Amino acid sequence: MLVTDALPLRFAIRVAERAGDLVYFFDRRRRGIARRNILRAGLADDEAGASTIARGSYRHFAALVMESLKSSAVLDADEPSRYVTLDIHPNVREVLEDPERGLLMTSGHFGNWEIGAQLLSDFKPVVGITREMSNPYVERLVQKRKPRKRFRLTPKRADDSGRFLSVLNDAEVLALLIDQYAGDRGARVDFFGHPASTHTSPALLHLVTGVALCFCSCRRTGLMTFELTTSDLIRHERTGDKQRDIRAILETLNGHLEEAIRRAPDQYVWAHRRWRD
Repeated sequence: MLVTDALPLRFAIRVAERAGDLVYFFDRRRRGIARRNILRAGLADDEAGASTIARGSYRHFAALVMESLKSSAVLDADEPSRYVTLDIHPNVREVLEDPERGLLMTSGHFGNWEIGAQLLSDFKPVVGITREMSNPYVERLVQKRKPRKRFRLTPKRADDSGRFLSVLNDAEVLALLIDQYAGDRGARVDFFGHPASTHTSPALLHLVTGVALCFCSCRRTGLMTFELTTSDLIRHERTGDKQRDIRAILETLNGHLEEAIRRAPDQYVWAHRRWRD
């Protein structure tokens, strides 16, 4: 940790990207998954094109880790506009600036979702979902570096099943990533035209609570510079068909994620098994 702190930013990112190249070279299994996912999504016409995007994705993730470790340059800046362009829809900004309204903020493993969540905590407290790392050193590092400003973490699995509702009732932001494989409990919703098991939590929370819902992405635009973008508020009136309502909301969210990925395919983490059929 002290070593990364001491490295100049540009050099640190370059080192991280070279590390990403090494992992790409040796990680044969996940490299293959990434290529197949990219081809399945229709973002490359052949293996060569898929390989280019996949290698860029590995570099991106390595740079993301380094950015998160050195995020004080952005998060503690006197002039954050030097580093971040905010494109927040007026309806979403209204909710963020209202001390009596909570917000369901969804995103995916695109851009730098960690810095994005912490930037939003300038408006109101943000709660992200996490799972404990298997490596205790990495877990200590994550816990030390992630909770910044008014951003904090809650375990993915915990005894308090009502903690998500508590966050929303307290007029805070609950940040959820929507692109992890949900197994048998998920809803099969198209992602780039192919059904993928998708967690239903964002849709259920919106339907049950009526709390405002939107999609957010934080795209890297240069060296430690980002564009944070939100959709308009996603509103869905209940039809009486619960499963139909859930699918409609998830299809909208997946559509926003697809749109973000198409703008910068190499800033998405392609190496996880989003499709498992």
